Amino acid sequence: MPSRHKSLVLLVGVVLLQVLLLAVQIKRDSQGRLIRSWTVGAVSPFERAGSYVFGSFRDTWRNYFALRGAKKDNEDLRRENDALKLRISQVEGKAAEADRLAGLLHFRESQADVPMVAARVIGGSAGTASQTIELDRGEKDGIRGNMGVITPDGVVGKIIEAYPNTSRVLLLTDKESGVGAKLADSGIQSPVGGVGEPLLAMKYVPNDDDVNLGARVVTSGMDRIFPRDLPVGTITEIKPGNSFKQIRIKPAANLEKLEEVLVLLTLHPLKEPEAVAVKPAVPAASNSTPAANP
Repeated sequence: MPSRHKSLVLLVGVVLLQVLLLAVQIKRDSQGRLIRSWTVGAVSPFERAGSYVFGSFRDTWRNYFALRGAKKDNEDLRRENDALKLRISQVEGKAAEADRLAGLLHFRESQADVPMVAARVIGGSAGTASQTIELDRGEKDGIRGNMGVITPDGVVGKIIEAYPNTSRVLLLTDKESGVGAKLADSGIQSPVGGVGEPLLAMKYVPNDDDVNLGARVVTSGMDRIFPRDLPVGTITEIKPGNSFKQIRIKPAANLEKLEEVLVLLTLHPLKEPEAVAVKPAVPAASNSTPAANP
């Protein structure tokens, strides 16, 4: 019996010891978890603050480089856009020049029997006191003083100075300029000159003469500079004066935007524009063929 009680007591002691050890372990684990919870609770705000600061700095850094890249891209696009605008302007300028030169060539071909020299405008007067332009043709090309200068649209002015390779033109709008002119419909003759303004003045037309707005004014050929019937302009303003009408004329040629002109080397009359348009027509060539058959 004593041995059995001894074994039972030993068994109970072992079980109690295991229970105590388990209780101690559980207590230690709960204390560790509590310490970890306190530590995490204390450190977490600093971690969140550090993460926010670092994230903000990282985003700012990325946005800085992104903005620099976007700014560079915008600058590149702006330069490309400016280059394209310049290119378009150059193309449009060349197209306009081609149209002008084509019109000039057609006019010269239609007046093949009239000696004339095509010239490019290379300069103009610096002040308003004198309205002149410089041409890239001169005496070597047969140009002399008092020769008429025109465009396909109408009268421009006359040569006032000729040099070996260049020449100077006094525009029709200059105060010292003038041209013998007449009304195309009525034939009333009167000189037309410049007054230093875009519009021209027709002088010495009596108040009793019948003159209408929109009437065409052409050269009379009496000044021995221009052949007759070249377009001078169109009447845009008529006012009665003391003895003569005050008549203003819009020039037929665009004197403010001259690029190329023609210098007339002779007073030989030019053909009417209507005749020029009809001359190359196809029916004219077909009508000449039957006449040769009989």
